Amino acid sequence: MIHQYKNNGYNIVLDVNSGSVHLVDDIVYDLLPVVEKILAGETEEKPVGKREILDQIGETASKEALEEAVEEILELREAGVLFSEDVYEKYIENFGERESVVKALCLHIAHDCNLACKYCFAEEGEYHGRRALMSFEVGKKALDFLVANSGNRVNLEVDFFGGEPLMNWEVVKKLVEYGRSIETQHHKKFRFTLTTNGILLNDEIMEFVNREMANVVLSIDGRREVNDRMRPHRGGQGSYEEIVPKFIKAARSRNQMNYYVRGTYTRNNLDFAEDVKHLADLGFEQISVEPVVAGEEETYALRPEDVPALLEEYDKLALEYLKRRKEGKPFNFFHFMIDLKGGPCVAKRLSGCGSGNEYLAVTPWGDFYPCHQFVGNEEFLMGNVEEGIVRTQIRDRFKNCNVYTKEKCRDCFAKFYCSGGCAANSYQFHGDINDVYDLGCQLQRKRIECAVMIKAACADEG
Repeated sequence: MIHQYKNNGYNIVLDVNSGSVHLVDDIVYDLLPVVEKILAGETEEKPVGKREILDQIGETASKEALEEAVEEILELREAGVLFSEDVYEKYIENFGERESVVKALCLHIAHDCNLACKYCFAEEGEYHGRRALMSFEVGKKALDFLVANSGNRVNLEVDFFGGEPLMNWEVVKKLVEYGRSIETQHHKKFRFTLTTNGILLNDEIMEFVNREMANVVLSIDGRREVNDRMRPHRGGQGSYEEIVPKFIKAARSRNQMNYYVRGTYTRNNLDFAEDVKHLADLGFEQISVEPVVAGEEETYALRPEDVPALLEEYDKLALEYLKRRKEGKPFNFFHFMIDLKGGPCVAKRLSGCGSGNEYLAVTPWGDFYPCHQFVGNEEFLMGNVEEGIVRTQIRDRFKNCNVYTKEKCRDCFAKFYCSGGCAANSYQFHGDINDVYDLGCQLQRKRIECAVMIKAACADEG
């Protein structure tokens, strides 16, 4: 299975199963779909070679050029980097039998928030329930559960999430201190992260974050008018003026590393590349701006008719990315960061983030859910910090969710990059974690195409 496309003057060919990327000339590019169709008819009794292909393709170029192109295609095929076999589907047969090891927790340290973001799936921090702050005792039991259920895994991740986690800052500090105190005896290493809207951020908090947090996510949507329209205080006043100076200071204090400014674009700013540029102009070098996921009843929700404009916007952003890189003013855009040499392990390629199995969300009162987006949906309540995972059938349901259980993924070139997409988004739109969020898939495919093109352009630069 191959995927070929043109972008920014490059003829790009992805061999889906091997992960190989090829930059080819026009003759090879035009020949590939023809050759693929011919090779599809190959059998052991009737192998297909150069002569059989040349006999069928006709005179689309000079004889010498065609022979050279066919030879190149067949050499790449022989090397296993073009029209390669899918070796992962065999691996999936025993996929559900792998050991259940928890490696990450999303601690909902505060089901409360000091902003009233209009697109918030957490309903201003309440998560379809009541406002609450996690106690140290509940958080401690969650960390103990993680240690006890992490098997031989040494590196464990804990994200302090909300609502707004800084509204329960003293408990955050105590839990970090507790985690550090048990690392040596259990041969574990905690990687703590924090997501914040920045309203309560100050120098004292930032000093602690810089010392203890491996990553920090700073929430801002971009331009002032865009941010303040969707991320206001409960009284309606904007948050941009408050947070920008703090975030600039925070990014600098972390030497422009191990953080992201993270925004959400909606139907109100389909020109979201301008927001990315604005954040880069403010001096941020680590940027993520992602599409809103919302039901069609919401006025800000993205719609199918918006997709062409959004795809064009990603192309614009990719060119801007390259332009600024040449000018010595580079920034990283999360969705354009792609590893073509190594990448994630097989399990992650096939099943993504590991929600419901390797990754769990914990409510302030200690209930376990597959991830933060399922919190409050009782169908997905898995257990609690007192008893552990009680409803193991939910865990097994997520453990067996992968790109081969999703029909829409089977013939998609992006499946080993996106790993089937977000289970929560799929459930929201189709009521099934083994489906996909179709609009999101279209955007993901474009982002992957842009990311690969950027790699090609950077390689050209040397």
